[in-house]
Amino acid sequence: MNVSELADQVMAFQLDDPRSSLPFTSRLAREQNWTHAYAGAVVREYKRFLVLAVAAGHPVTPSEDVDQAWHLHLLYTRSYWIDLCQDTLGQDLHHGPTRGGPEESEKFVDWYERTLESYRRLFSTEPPEEIWPKASKRFDGPEDRHWIDRRKVWTIPKPQLLKPFFKK
Repeated sequence: MNVSELADQVMAFQLDDPRSSLPFTSRLAREQNWTHAYAGAVVREYKRFLVLAVAAGHPVTPSEDVDQAWHLHLLYTRSYWIDLCQDTLGQDLHHGPTRGGPEESEKFVDWYERTLESYRRLFSTEPPEEIWPKASKRFDGPEDRHWIDRRKVWTIPKPQLLKPFFKK
């Protein structure tokens, strides 16, 4: 199967079950506190990532938001392993998280930059920066992120001081 046929099959793959009262895209939006429209855009980019994972010819790394869609899809085990991997991609696609450390960080930055290059090559367009930021932005966050239930807690950002209060 060529890349165009693969892309057509993957883009036609349905993540949203019409019989569900909480379809995949709606659940993704709710869990990530995104608009439904943004979650839909991420789902589209997740599908493009799936094409890249099969067709790029090198290891690929998703953007943070695409990774959230991938994590959620992995919970839908039959959809992921049978409908997607077996029936649509024709191969298993395993999620391999980092083991941590500087070598792993360098590896994933390299893979991400190569993923963006392959995105441009295979789709003949720039990846949308709101979903696929540059590697410097993708990997600039702290590694101590925590999942929280926003129904139970409030989050308040720490203030950023513009100038020091005292000069030496």
